[in-house]
Amino acid sequence: MERVVVVGLREGLHARPAALFVQEAGRQPVPVSIARPGGVPANAASILAVLTLDVAAGDEVVLTTAADGPEAATALVALERYLVQATPS
Repeated sequence: MERVVVVGLREGLHARPAALFVQEAGRQPVPVSIARPGGVPANAASILAVLTLDVAAGDEVVLTTAADGPEAATALVALERYLVQATPS
């Protein structure tokens, strides 16, 4: 499964927003990867991997999981919701 998301976070995935995203990814029932379109997938639960992507507000990212079913869909929706918000919670 995969979802393409436009990042709405004002700061992108830098510092605090990235740390909160990684925490959210770690809470998911299935592993999720994040990548720039056409790029190499990175572990969404790894702060170093996420920061390396250098994602800014307005950038597109692709969230993927090899899992299938309701748990996979739930994980992708939760991470998408975090990424599209205007400010981190």
